[in-house]
Amino acid sequence: MNKSKQIYGVDISKNVFDVVDSSGKHSQFSNDPKGFKALFKTLSSEGLVVMEATGYYHYRLAQFLYEQHVQVSVVNPLSVKRFIQMKLSKVKTDKSDAKAICEYATVNEVPLYTARNKNQAECLQLLRMIDVYIKQSTALKNKLHGEKVLGKPSKAVYHSLNRALKNVQTEIQVLENRLTEIVKEEQQQQLTLLKSIPGMGNKTAIMLIVLTDGFSNFENARQLCCYTGITPTIRESGKSVRGKSRISKVGNSKLRNLLFMCSFTACKHNKACKEIYERIIAKGKSKKLALIAVCNKLLKQAFAIAKTGLPYDENFVSKMA
Repeated sequence: MNKSKQIYGVDISKNVFDVVDSSGKHSQFSNDPKGFKALFKTLSSEGLVVMEATGYYHYRLAQFLYEQHVQVSVVNPLSVKRFIQMKLSKVKTDKSDAKAICEYATVNEVPLYTARNKNQAECLQLLRMIDVYIKQSTALKNKLHGEKVLGKPSKAVYHSLNRALKNVQTEIQVLENRLTEIVKEEQQQQLTLLKSIPGMGNKTAIMLIVLTDGFSNFENARQLCCYTGITPTIRESGKSVRGKSRISKVGNSKLRNLLFMCSFTACKHNKACKEIYERIIAKGKSKKLALIAVCNKLLKQAFAIAKTGLPYDENFVSKMA
């Protein structure tokens, strides 16, 4: 349970944000610097402001409060959603959501927000933009394939799609180069260490460093595996329910997909990963399950290497991870 004397739940949107405190008092402010200052004047000196991670909208407020030395927590929206469902609430308004966030923080320990520096913020922006362009690239490729199936009835459309695809791919390369440049500038040693792991590709290593703030956001490898969404979920109840174990998938899907691609190489060239893969296959389990286990092992190896600052050693890492 949170020990702060006063908790403020914040439901934030594009133009405004609603605030409900521990006493039930409700206020609404504009989502701009003027509104931030107005909220700050109402806060208790020992208060805790809790908000959901809402993409772009929460970021400025969280940064502002952090700079004013106010305790801030940015929580997972899914956790709050499950909390509201558990209470069987039938009301859905901005005020009720702010109240639910306040109640959630009252009964649960919430992590304190740590502001990102300029380079960290830019890296996250680059990742989001790359993801947007990758989706556009996939859509253009699918459309181009469809036009080819039709036998290219319109040369204008066909050439337009090719030009658009080429431009998008160029933009992806430019952004990826900038991302690599920043990571090398900030974490060159860690990047080199991670790439020493057999099966760990450059893109995956960069993604790990950016999303974990150089592995500083996690205390142990299990937390990192949970964040990625590759930990198993077990479905059993009594004697009748014996569901198949599945990965949670509640995590970063982009990182999860990159790790899965790395697992194909790792199970051939990474000693520890190869042993796990062969052991699971020998038990008659599916190849997919074995590859997921390899993803877990890769993450544990990455965590061990990042924390120790030592290059990959198949005997040492096998004991650490």
